[in-house]
Formats: sequence, C-alpha cells, structure tokens
Amino acid sequence: MKRWFSAFLIVSLLGIVLGGCKGPKLADANAQFERGEFYNASRTYKKVYNKLNPKQDRELRGEVAYKMATCYRRLNMFPAASAAYTNALRYGYPDSMAYYWLGRSLQAEGKYQAAMDNYEIFRTWRPDDQLAKEGLRGCRQAIAAKNAKKSRYIVKPAKLFNSRRADFAPMYLDKTLNTLYFTSSTEKATGTLKSEITGTKKSDVFVTTKDEQGKWKRPELVEGGLNTENDEGIVSFSPDGQTMYLTVARRAPDADTSVEIYTSRRSDATWSEPQKFEITADTLSAYGHPAVSPDGTYLYFTSDMPGGYGGKDIWRINLKERSGSLENLGPQINTPGDEMFPYLRSDSLLYFSSDGHPGFGGLDMFKARLNSTGDRWSVDNVGLPLNSQGDDFGITFGEGEAGFFSSNRGDARGYDHIYSFEYPEVKVTISGYVIDKDEEPVANAIIRIVGDDGSNQKEVARSDGSFRFKLERGVKYVMMAGAKGYLNVKQEFESSMEEEDADYEVDFMLAAIFKPQVVENIFYDFDKASLRPESKAALDEMAQMLRDNPNVTIEMGAHTDRKGTDEYNVGLSNRRAKSVVDYLVAAGISPDRLTWKGYGETVPKKVTKRINREYPQFEEGVELTEEYISTLSPEDQEAADQINRRTEFQVTSINYDMY
Repeated sequence: MKRWFSAFLIVSLLGIVLGGCKGPKLADANAQFERGEFYNASRTYKKVYNKLNPKQDRELRGEVAYKMATCYRRLNMFPAASAAYTNALRYGYPDSMAYYWLGRSLQAEGKYQAAMDNYEIFRTWRPDDQLAKEGLRGCRQAIAAKNAKKSRYIVKPAKLFNSRRADFAPMYLDKTLNTLYFTSSTEKATGTLKSEITGTKKSDVFVTTKDEQGKWKRPELVEGGLNTENDEGIVSFSPDGQTMYLTVARRAPDADTSVEIYTSRRSDATWSEPQKFEITADTLSAYGHPAVSPDGTYLYFTSDMPGGYGGKDIWRINLKERSGSLENLGPQINTPGDEMFPYLRSDSLLYFSSDGHPGFGGLDMFKARLNSTGDRWSVDNVGLPLNSQGDDFGITFGEGEAGFFSSNRGDARGYDHIYSFEYPEVKVTISGYVIDKDEEPVANAIIRIVGDDGSNQKEVARSDGSFRFKLERGVKYVMMAGAKGYLNVKQEFESSMEEEDADYEVDFMLAAIFKPQVVENIFYDFDKASLRPESKAALDEMAQMLRDNPNVTIEMGAHTDRKGTDEYNVGLSNRRAKSVVDYLVAAGISPDRLTWKGYGETVPKKVTKRINREYPQFEEGVELTEEYISTLSPEDQEAADQINRRTEFQVTSINYDMY
C-alpha cells in the first residue's frame, strides 16, 4: 500500500490521546500505534478487544475499538474501520471525532447517505468544521456523479503490473514513454522482513519497458544500489532522466517512523545508492512524494512541516536556487486535510490527491490550473471513473489524455493497484456528396469549410462526389462548394458541444452554368401567375444562391404543358416567370441581374438520369413532345405533362460587375 508513506507522515498528526497501559497486551498495542505500526497494532488491539468483557469493560472496549478502527482506516481497510468505529460508539466512546471518522470510512465504502448522517451528527458538536462540510459536499457530488451521464474515460486494471500485494505510484522515465517505474510490496521485493506498518514486504521500486512491438514487458526490480531492506518508492525524474527523486523510510529503534526524500543517479540501466536530499534543517518533519516540474526548476513534495494549513501540504523548492526558495502552495491547493502525490503536467497544470477537498471517498485526484497572472489556482475534481469511493492517486500521463494511476478501489484488504486510463478522442466529422441537379457526381468539386474558431479547411471531392472533414465541438461553420462550370453553394451549421462522436451529413447540389436548371418546388395557383406560399423556401434558396454568386446574371424561364393554345401558354408562362423575378427583386437581388421569358410549351423537357430514376417508364434521352405524349396511357400522359410544367433558370453571364 502507498500508505506506508502516508502512515509515516501522519503519526505525529493523529491528534489522539492514547490510553495508558491497561496491561501488557494493551501497552504493546499502544506502543505499536505510537510508532505508526498500524498492521501490528490492529492485530494486538483486536486480541485485547476480544478478551474484554462487554458489560464490565464497556469504557475500555470503546477506547480499544476506536484505536483499532484508526489502524484499519490507516491501512485503507474501510469496511473493518466502519465496523470498529460503530463498536466504539456503541460502547459510549466519548470523543465526537468517532462520528467524523465513521463518516469518512463509510464514504470510502461508497455508503454516502450513511456517511452524511454521521457527518451531520458530528456537526452538532462542531458546526463549522471545514472537513465535515467538505465531506458532505463530496458525498452529494458523488451521488450526483453516479446519476449523471457516463464519462468517456476508459479505466482498466493494468494486470501485467499488478501483484497480489500493493502496486502504486507509476511514473514515466522521460518523454519517450518507453519506460515506466512504480512502487510495489510484491513478494519479489528485496529483503525478507515484513513491514510492521502494512504487514507486507517493504516496498521497492520496479521498472518495465516496451518491446519492439510497443508492448510492455513484465516488471523487474530496478538494478543497482537503489532497493534495500527499507521502504523505497514514489519516484520522479529530472527532465533528462538521469536523476531520480524518491521517498525512503527513516527507521530507527529510538525514533518515530518517518520518510525523507533521496536522490539516485542513473548509469545505463542501473541506479546508484540513494543519497539524502536536504530540504530544511528540520529533522522532525516528514518529506515525501517528490515531483519534478517539467522544466526541472522546481521540486514539489508533501510534508507536515510547520507553516502549513493542517495535515500534510504540498510544498515546492527551487532546485537551482534552494536557499530561501521553499514555499507552500497556499490555501487554494492545501486544506486542513491531506494533500499528497503532486504531479506537474505542465508549469501551470498540477494534479494531486486530497481528502480535504470535496471528494467521493478516501483520496481523490484533483486538477489545478494556474491562471495567466500566476496568482490563483482553480481546483477541480477529475470525476468518475478516475476517482472512486476508495483512494485514487499517483497519476502519470503518456500521450494525450492517457496514462496510469493507482487506486485501492474494490480491494477489501486496502491494497493499491495500478490502472490504465484513456479518454477516447471525440470524433466529430461532416460528410456528404457534391452532385449536380441531375444527382450526378461533380468532378473535381472543391469544398471549403471555415469555423469561428479560426479553422480553415479545403478538400477536393472524390470521384463519387463524396467528402469528409474533421471538426471540433461547439464551433459555428460556413461551408462553400463549387466547381468549374457550376455555381457555388453555401451552407452554415454549428456542431454540438456534447462529448459524443458525431457525423453530420450535408450534400451540395450545384447548378451547371452551361444548361437550364429546374427550380424544384415552385407552385402557382391554377391557371394563374401568382406564386403559392409553399414556393417561398425554394425561392429563398434561389435568392441565397444569387448572393453567393454575385458575378452571375440569369434568365428565369417558365414552361407549360401541351394543354391550351400556344398564345395563351406563352402569355401565362411569361407572367409566371416575371412573378419569380419580382420575388427575387423584393428579396434584394438587383434587377440588372435578372431577365425573364415565358416559353409556353415550345421547349419540351428531355428525360435525364434523375427523371428516369423517378419515372422509369420514360427512357433517358427521350424528349417529352406533344406527339410522344399522345402515345402514352392517360396516367403516363399526366406524369409527362407534370414534368414539362416547370420553372428554370439559365446563367446568361458570369462577369456581372455590381460596381
């Protein structure tokens, strides 16, 4: 477990008044507790607790249960801690902190409502307690997060790296991302002694590398003089990968257990024996969890030294000018709780773990951004599924939003394990086809797309007229399609802000310059020239096309079917064509760009591929003359007449100068 570092750091911070010696066994347990040997102390307390009479030794049973619960909590065994705190309260343990710690333990189990109940009981004694308030906020956030939309993050156990013990605090060696170090108390660790604090072997530093296929190899102990009988781990590296900063346990028979930061130098694949890194002359405080800034200027670390905000705080020191450079990161980062495991992704982006900021339980990971003036951090919980009800900490990033972190989620023993994470890129695209009015692909059509984010893309349509662009979320785009011999067409749209893959579809239908183009969906009243209301959409689209092609002049032509006299049909079609021109002028199109002509029934329509697809009874290339129509059935005659009744435009010039 990573808590062998955390445990060392909290021994002097427990704030618990230990009971006196009530007999040899209890004295032994209290001594183990004071030394931070929580695993051994929990076992001894349990033996003492089981021997006490529930009726005659109620007060002492409550005290032992409370201390036993604290050991379990420090070992991350939260179900056992919750049960022991409950027993302490059942036997009348008088300290109201029992309700607070029971709330914390229940929150770490994911039992949020029960945790909130105990926080509220605790607040009847201490209504202004900041940690209890943050605990309540964290529970509410956790409940809301569970009911919210699922995150896109994919989190998986890194099975190759994990053992049957604790594996945690992964860290890449350098920017090649081919070497990963982490800490483990696996049975393969150096030495034979078990830790009095965790009950497992003392932790060592392990390393894994990628093979030629880019797959991770099985982890191995780091070679050289780095690993010893002591606890070593939680590493960080200088930008050149030649210096390791690590946490090492300080163990002495006549002193409390604590931790210090050491350095080691690399020679090929081996690391030298660690040397102590002096931060201050203070030998009573603990120093751990080193993290080097990306530019190598600062060393960030965790300490309980005086001058903090309570518990363990994150500090930093200038590696190039150490004297007088030590500074606490301040109250925006640090709280009355514990802030640990700093990781600098950039000089203004800090990741860390905390149980003082509102979280889902145990340690949660937080992301802090430094503003442009360098005087304020904004802190956000990284959310589910990176965080859980358990301890989540020790993150490291590889390429993009992917990397590794450690967590004890789902492990009843409280052991930590390494997890991989990745945030799949949200893929937003727009695709479609560029075709002509006969629905045939337009060769070599050019599509441009400009976004209000400053993006500007261009693509040539494929042989089938298809195209595709990659887009960003929440951007307004303007698209224009055009080709030689065709009029340009413009469309606008806005991509959604939703964190979901999306493929927008848009087709461009280009009008050819060299032949008449039918304007679909223009309707007139029967035997009249007045436009019907349902024609508005088509006419507005026509006006927009003329705006998008300001150098073009056109002739509007109207055609009738074979019914009626030639003189009547020419007059009716002429009035209908002028009605369209009048609408376009009213829409802002200059009259200089528009002419009109009524053709009556003198120009029958020739069947195109598109017409043939819609009316397969008419062979492609056939001209729908009066003579041809007279040979058809009554139903087909009506269909042919409908095709001939049409409104078209013909480009008459492409060099109109509006000035």
